Parts: sequence; C-alpha cells; structure tokens
Amino acid sequence: MSVNSEVHAAGGFLHHPAAQSPIFSETAYSGTDPDALSEILSTSTSPIKAAAQANASIAYRCNFVSAGDLAIADCAYEGAISLRREAPNSKVIIFLPVEGDAVFGDGQEPIHSVPGRGAILGAGRATGARLLGRRRHLGLFVDQARINGHLTHMFERTITGDADFHPHIDLTTGPGLLLQHLVTNLHRGLGGGGLLQESPLAVSALCDATIYLLLENFPHRYSNELALPAPAPAPRHVKWAIDFMHAHIAEPISLSEIATAAKVSIRTLQQGFRQFRNTTPIGYLHEIRMVAAHRDLLESGAKQAVADIALRWGFTHLGRFAAEYKKRFGELPSQTLRG
Repeated sequence: MSVNSEVHAAGGFLHHPAAQSPIFSETAYSGTDPDALSEILSTSTSPIKAAAQANASIAYRCNFVSAGDLAIADCAYEGAISLRREAPNSKVIIFLPVEGDAVFGDGQEPIHSVPGRGAILGAGRATGARLLGRRRHLGLFVDQARINGHLTHMFERTITGDADFHPHIDLTTGPGLLLQHLVTNLHRGLGGGGLLQESPLAVSALCDATIYLLLENFPHRYSNELALPAPAPAPRHVKWAIDFMHAHIAEPISLSEIATAAKVSIRTLQQGFRQFRNTTPIGYLHEIRMVAAHRDLLESGAKQAVADIALRWGFTHLGRFAAEYKKRFGELPSQTLRG
C-alpha cells in the first residue's frame, strides 16, 4: 500500500470539488498495471511515477473518501513497488500502517513505516517511496492551508508555510493510538454510504478534532510556542479594526478610515497591531485579501481568469500579485486555478 499513491489519488479528487458532492465523495481503484497506477495517483500539478521493481508483477486496491478538504485512503498493495513524486505536494500526509513495510525518502534520513509506527510527511518532504512486498495502510491527507488556518486561529496571527511535523508516530499508545482509531472510524463512517454522511456537522467537528490532535500532541515547528501561556486578548480597537476590514475587504479602504472605525489614532492602531497581531493594519488587510483570492482560485474551477480574481480583491499589479501569492501559498495563482 503506497503512501505516495494515496496522497496523489486523494489530492486529485480533492482538487475538483465541482465534480463531487459539495461535502462527501468516494472513489475506488484496483488493477495490476504500473502505468495505470501512475495515472491514478497523479494530478495535473503533482505527477507520480509508479514502477514495479525488477519488472515483477504487482497489484493494488485503493479506496478514497473525502469530507471537504480532508481525505482518507485505505490502500493495499502486492509486490515491490517504487513511487516518485515529480512535483511538490500541498498536503500533509499521515500514514497509519496495517500490514507490511514502506520506506519514504530518497536515501537521506529514510522514514520507515511499519505496523505500530506511523509516518507524517509534510508538503514535499518525501519525493519517493518504496513498498516492500505486501502492504496495507490508512492514509490521512490534510491541506497544509487548513492546518495553517487552525494555527492562525490558535495564535491569532497569520501562519504560513510548512508546519514541519516530526515524521515518526508511535501508534501503540497515547495520542498515536487515538489518532489511528479516529481515522479508522472516520473512514468507516464516510465510506459506503456510512452514517456520518448524514451528519455534516459531526464530520466537521471530527475533522477539526483530528487536526487539533495533530497540532497539540505531535512535535512540529510551533510546538514550543503552543506550550507557552496564551497571550492577552487583543484590545477592542484592534478587534473593531479587524471587523471593519472584513466588512469592507473588497473596497479601497485607507489606514485613516480603519483607524476611524476603530475609534483610535493611527499611531495607537499601529501599535496595537504590532503588539497583538505581529503585523501592521495594512499588512493584515493585505493578508486577508490574499486569502480571499486564494479561496476564489480554489473554488472557481478555471471558470474565471487569474486577473479577474486578483482585481476583485484589490491586486492591480498582476506580476507582484503572482510573486507574493507564490511566496504565501507555495505555487503560482495559475497553478491553483488549474487544480
């Protein structure tokens, strides 16, 4: 059961929500052809190459279910299979082995995944994988952007980039065992017309619980900061300014207008944002507009032009928008639009 295979197959249908139910989707594949497996696992922006080692025979069976921007796979493989991702991936992937051995990476600090020992792969962390004989695992795929959204909510400031999780998980006890049970039950409840499909609110809560379980119990870049006491809440004038910016996000508002809405001077407003949001008021406005443009690019399904979406959110210089967008989300706006 291939980690990379799961990742990309899940990534494929998650990037095309218009072709699926707005909340749930399920798809399954099986076969013996490595080229067909490559096609199944690939997306337009992140192709995967699968090959049978020593030209031996292989077989695979994969079932994927998705709920919003979270997907779970149950995959089984027969034979020695090598997989190589040829472009970066935007998802954090957690492999929960049931049977067999897999190795991720290209020789430098390889990550072994066997029953009782799971693996977390950040976006682009492993470009290759080897499945060593009979293999079965569950795979959990979460958009890095969603994880960053949860971190942003926890820290009350914008978080970008890879969370850089430690790659190894002990699945025999504690949070690792709980994670395996949670993912197993989510897959069962969502697949085959499961009962969870009748309760979108419950699914949403379980998905959030899964992400918070990861963030609060498995080491990553922000673990030490999360362990610190929570900072004091932002004062009212900062909250008023944020509410005003969200209410007028698509309008050409000025710093003076934001300060007036917050009922403070520009200087006081700037000090408040530096202290409680680690940015400036205009920097915060720029960020929420960038996130809005990202959302529209994800949801438009190539029905709108990048220029139209950029202009809608106040980005008039398309070259600068593309450069800042790539720095923020790790890909060009056109790549997000194509899915």
